[in-house]
Amino acid sequence: MLRTDTPVTVYRKDYTPPAFAIDHVDLVLELDPQRTVVTSTLTFQRAPGATGDAPLVMVGEALELLGVTLDGQPFASAKEDAGTLTLTGLPAQGTLAITTACNPAANTTLSGLYVSNGNFFTQCEAEGFRRITYFLDRPDVMATYRVTLRADRAASPVLLSNGNLLSERALPDGRHEAVWEDPFRKPSYLFALVAGKLACVEERITSASGKEKLLQVWVEPQDLDKTRHAMDSLIHAIRWDERRFGLELDLDRFMIVAVSDFNMGAMENKGLNIFNTKYVLANAQTATDVDFANIESVVGHEYFHNWTGNRVTCRDWFQLSLKEGLTVFRDQEFSADMMGSESGRAVKRIEDVRVLRQVQFPEDAGPMAHPVRPDSYEEINNFYTVTVYEKGAEVVRMYQTLLGRDGFRKGMDLYFQRHDGQAVACDDFRAAMADANGRDLTQFGLWYSQAGTPVVSVKTAWDGAAGTLALTLTQRCPKVGIETRAGTPEKQPFHIPFAVGLIGADGADLPLHLEGERAGDATQRGTTRVLDFTQAEQTFRFTGLPRGDKAPLPSLLRDFSAPVIVDYEYSDAELTFLLAHDSDAFNRWEAGQRLATRALLKLVGEVQAGRELKLDPALVAAFRAVLTDGSLSPAFREQALMLPAEAYLAERMGVADPAAIHRARLSMREGLASALQREWLAAYEANATPGPYSPDADAMARRALRNLALGYLADSGDAAMQALADTHYQQADNMTDRAAALSALVNSFAPGREHALADFYQRFEQDALVIDKWFSLQGMQRGDVGPHAGKRTIDTVRALMAHPAFNLRNPNRARSLIFSFCSGNPAQFHAEDGSGYEFWADQVLALDAINPQVAARLARVMDRWQKYALPLRDRMRAALERVAASQTLSRDVREIVGKSLAA
Repeated sequence: MLRTDTPVTVYRKDYTPPAFAIDHVDLVLELDPQRTVVTSTLTFQRAPGATGDAPLVMVGEALELLGVTLDGQPFASAKEDAGTLTLTGLPAQGTLAITTACNPAANTTLSGLYVSNGNFFTQCEAEGFRRITYFLDRPDVMATYRVTLRADRAASPVLLSNGNLLSERALPDGRHEAVWEDPFRKPSYLFALVAGKLACVEERITSASGKEKLLQVWVEPQDLDKTRHAMDSLIHAIRWDERRFGLELDLDRFMIVAVSDFNMGAMENKGLNIFNTKYVLANAQTATDVDFANIESVVGHEYFHNWTGNRVTCRDWFQLSLKEGLTVFRDQEFSADMMGSESGRAVKRIEDVRVLRQVQFPEDAGPMAHPVRPDSYEEINNFYTVTVYEKGAEVVRMYQTLLGRDGFRKGMDLYFQRHDGQAVACDDFRAAMADANGRDLTQFGLWYSQAGTPVVSVKTAWDGAAGTLALTLTQRCPKVGIETRAGTPEKQPFHIPFAVGLIGADGADLPLHLEGERAGDATQRGTTRVLDFTQAEQTFRFTGLPRGDKAPLPSLLRDFSAPVIVDYEYSDAELTFLLAHDSDAFNRWEAGQRLATRALLKLVGEVQAGRELKLDPALVAAFRAVLTDGSLSPAFREQALMLPAEAYLAERMGVADPAAIHRARLSMREGLASALQREWLAAYEANATPGPYSPDADAMARRALRNLALGYLADSGDAAMQALADTHYQQADNMTDRAAALSALVNSFAPGREHALADFYQRFEQDALVIDKWFSLQGMQRGDVGPHAGKRTIDTVRALMAHPAFNLRNPNRARSLIFSFCSGNPAQFHAEDGSGYEFWADQVLALDAINPQVAARLARVMDRWQKYALPLRDRMRAALERVAASQTLSRDVREIVGKSLAA
């Protein structure tokens, strides 16, 4: 049943505490695929301050109400209406029992209780528990749970739920029962159950305080050989949290379960984390290095939620970043530490910022722009966004930048001391950070309430006679998204931690002293300073610098110390100097990206003017210098030698021209491939990783650089280099190398591409996650370029939708093909004839009838439609209007397309 009711906007300012508290929930589930009967026994009490006649209003979706009792007697004053169950005349405390039935097999939304491949699973965040039983389904209602699961033993030999297993027993008629108890109070969105034919690997470890813990990873039996990395990642995450934050696993056991039909990446249900198979299953033959890294990150993320999200949770869904932004920051730090070196940490930072800029910055500039803590929503599922997660993580990182690692730890300790077992707000986290460190962070709170990406303009004034450099910072952040509505207050300056360094003519960092500091001030130590930039315009004067005519070169926003755009016009020579000498690895990478972006946008202009495309020799020299610099780690070189993405370049243009961007970027790739062919080949040969496959950081880095070089070599058009890619494919002993070679063959239109595609499918047709890669590669492949004009990727995509292995109901499969094409192939998606937009509308409507959450994610592809030139803009609007006109549109999709069209 899709929700097509009239949209209702929920406002943060309207929050009121619930009229009733539910202290304990006793659930009994008689599991049956077509008709599961749920009896929910609730111990309730009226909340302090609630009026004596306040009703208890619970919500439910797709439920059949079978009965209600109060203290063991039938309760007649229960009214069911339009998704609510209202109970009036309740005593101040008592016990309610509500019996309902649902149909898990028909639940294609994958929210609530559903069936996947014959097994039962749940997904209750954000509002899925109401599809299991009527309840006060809101995060500030926290209770302990006792869960009894009953099912057919042959069909579901494994019965799992949150917490600790109390008992198991056989029942008549081939059924059996398991009873679980979670001793920790939790909101309903953290409830979980799993039942089915599963097998597990398990380990026992001893916690830092000496307690034994049982760890289990549950999968379908044929996948047991792909669980080692997930188990290792879990153990690493547990040990890291003990060391870094003094936080231990609080339950006797911790379980991970993998399911192939899942809307999200994973879910942190207390003690029973349910994961998309994509983030659990891995071995050398089926998973790439990126998969291994993502599994480590996501396993860490969900485990870290045990404290930042579970033990302390959100008061309401407006506070979502309280748990998600904080936990993303924690998983980023975990992954960086697992890299094992400062260079590795820098590369991890680069990867995170690349995602932020390519995905979150555009969101911050589009119709769905919203603060890290939104003020309103129509459908909460639409606010699981990169702003809440990734920008939220940057906000948390800024606390650490301002307070230092030790100060941040003090703030975390106070946060748990104050709020363990509570549902709280973002301001409570900020207060803990401020109070633990004696800092006034009131202005910093604007990061939670103001949307958009601030632009920081920088000007310098050098006084060579005095050895003084004045750095003037100006910040601006125009209204975006909902802020553009009439009556919205003017935005105030942010508190921006702005990290800077100064580099002398010899390439060395200079000591930094701010005017007015005492000689012995500890803040003078080091060559990077974090400036507290709190005003619309502010000048910082550095003194004691070497005197002379040549000013030091500023290294701005080191380590990307705040999620802002820096407006400072470096010359090409200055960027080349920074690329060669900056001690801050992030800014060294940033200098190269600026050089490449500048050259690419110039080439785009040449394409639009119909002029011949020529590659700047200075850029070739800069790439050669990085590629051949053995003092740089392979991981850094791989990042530095990747060209800016087409989506990022589109955002840098006033009016986006996807076709011109693609032609310019491809021309640059082919030019760099040909001009540096000898160097690419040397890098390819020097970074082989002989011996058995290992997902360690060093081996991953070498494979990454080697495969990047292979891609460039194939793009040179040299038949011998394309043959090298074919040999690389045939001889690969791991998925990282095999997938990279296949991509090189497909995108360079090498003669062996079709054979390799067929071979890849034949090798892996029984492994769903690998076939997802096969679909994804073809959805993102190049087409309609140069000598291959006329070959359209959309034709391939439409044909693949009829492939026996394609299944629209499986989110992973839909994402692998449809999303890859619509969001990962801008030049082909934005075809001038509008065929990509027609395809998008078809698929949004088809998915909306099955799974509104997945459909709404696809709908977001059109957020930035107004940024494109005619006729693309008109055709995009027409596609949006076609979707909006649907009479059966879900609330999820309606909010997205409505806000897009209203922008």
